[in-house]
Amino acid sequence: MSFTSVVRMTPKDVVWGIFAVFVGAAIIYVGDRLTGISLEVFYGVLNPMWIITLFFVPFVAGVVVSLIFGLGGKILAYFSPIIVRVYEYNAIYDVRFDLPDGVTLLPVGFWILIVILAVEAAAIGGVIGEIVNKKVYGRSAKSKLHKRFQKKQDEPSEKV
Repeated sequence: MSFTSVVRMTPKDVVWGIFAVFVGAAIIYVGDRLTGISLEVFYGVLNPMWIITLFFVPFVAGVVVSLIFGLGGKILAYFSPIIVRVYEYNAIYDVRFDLPDGVTLLPVGFWILIVILAVEAAAIGGVIGEIVNKKVYGRSAKSKLHKRFQKKQDEPSEKV
C-alpha cells in the first residue's frame, strides 16, 4: 500500500483547505472585534458577550470551514481558533504593561483552557457543517459516498 493510496489529496484540495482555514480565522477575528471582547485578558466577571465570543463565534467559523472544504472539514475546523488565539495572545503579550487597571493577561495555563474550549466549539460546528454538506450522518450506502471515496469497479480491494 502506497502513501498516495492512503492520502487522496490533490493540490486543489490543499489550496481549498488553506482557504477554508483562513476564512474561518477571519470570521473569528471579525467576531472578536464585533463583540469587543478579548478572551486573552481577564476582566473579572464573565458577561454574555464573553460567552458568545468563546462558543458561538468559533462554532460559526467551524460550520463555514466545513461548508467550504466539504468532507474532512471537521478536521480543518480545529485550526482557525488556534491561529487567531495564538495571534491575539502574542499581540496582547507585547503590550501587556499598557493594559488598563483591573485587566490582566491570562496566565498561559488558563489561556490554554480557553483555547481548548474555542477549538471544541469550532469542532462541533465542523461536524454540523459536514452534516449539512452530506445531508446524512453515519454509515451510508456506497452510492451516497463522496466521489473521492467510491471505489471504481475495476479497482481490486487492497488488504492490509
